Amino acid sequence: MQSLYNQNREVPPASHSWNPSPRNKQLEPIFSWRETSRLFVRLFLPGISELVMAPPRTRALLLLLLLTLLGLGLVQPAEGQDRMYQRFLRQHVDPEGKGGNDTYCNVMMQRRKMTTRQCKRFNTFVHEDIWNIRSICSTANIQCKNGKMNCHEGVVKVTDCRETGSSRAPNCRYRASASTRHVVIACEGDPELPVHFDR
Repeated sequence: MQSLYNQNREVPPASHSWNPSPRNKQLEPIFSWRETSRLFVRLFLPGISELVMAPPRTRALLLLLLLTLLGLGLVQPAEGQDRMYQRFLRQHVDPEGKGGNDTYCNVMMQRRKMTTRQCKRFNTFVHEDIWNIRSICSTANIQCKNGKMNCHEGVVKVTDCRETGSSRAPNCRYRASASTRHVVIACEGDPELPVHFDR
């Protein structure tokens, strides 16, 4: 649970004007955890006397909820890390998509804003739940292409989109290749979040 979500809002995850699947709409936060915690305190602390008079079971549950929200507010991602995480989601995560053909790549590369000024030469879309992708960050550290040791490897379903070499932005054209393969992603923060698709 990372924030409150707007179920009806068209995105990026932050953010973005791409057109995600309904499942991906849940990714865009309305408030940060810190803002959520402050809002909770403003709403519920004025009624602290009622809380004290509540039955023990109710009082315990409310106090647990308050402590959970306040605690989560202390471990929210740093602003820069969160921005990189949201960019990773926009460019690489499509859990509902099946992919596998050129039309998919042509549409998704435009929809995810990677053909506006120039055609991105190569991009990979991962067709896995974000929690499955995040679990890769808990595997053993390996070396990234840039030499850093914050990369991790996992096996996921993907569609690789490679630009044909003869198209121009914004009408970029791609060749698609669908497979289940090893991928390497860079993770940062505490808790660790995927922030870069390495290879």
